[in-house]
Amino acid sequence: MARIADDQAAWYVIQAQTRKEAEVEMALQREGIEIFLPMVTISSRRRDRKVTLRGPLFPGYLFINDRLDTKIFHKVVKTQYVFRLLGYGKRPTPISDAEVEAIKTIVSSPRAYYPWRFLEKGQKVRVIDGPLAGIQGIILEIRPQHRRLVVGVELFRRSVAVELSDEAVERLP
Repeated sequence: MARIADDQAAWYVIQAQTRKEAEVEMALQREGIEIFLPMVTISSRRRDRKVTLRGPLFPGYLFINDRLDTKIFHKVVKTQYVFRLLGYGKRPTPISDAEVEAIKTIVSSPRAYYPWRFLEKGQKVRVIDGPLAGIQGIILEIRPQHRRLVVGVELFRRSVAVELSDEAVERLP
């Protein structure tokens, strides 16, 4: 995490009510706070047709860039639909400019992009595709160059590792 001097602007993440991100964005812009709400275009299937929708890339999250002194902090957290500023303990924690710039570069690029689940080694998952659908396991290894996961599955008190595509599993709580 980035350490920032108190008088220097930094990027912070706001957690807001899902589907109210645009309202939070407008309210904070009216307060003169620099805000970034990355959007994505997705296709959705309705009963009788396919529609294209535009929504937040990270539902429920927005980015602000400010000094975050006491006055600004209270403006942000008192804004309707804002839950909190993300951080450690009770202190909001800034994120690096590089992370925000990377997201800005992605969303301004002509290439297709879409949200993706964050999967980690040791995480419990359920296989949702293929012959092992419904079986639960633990991620043992992530092979990003092939977009593959090695998932350990316990069958009849024995373990087996199987290599699956990352979209073939869902996270378990």
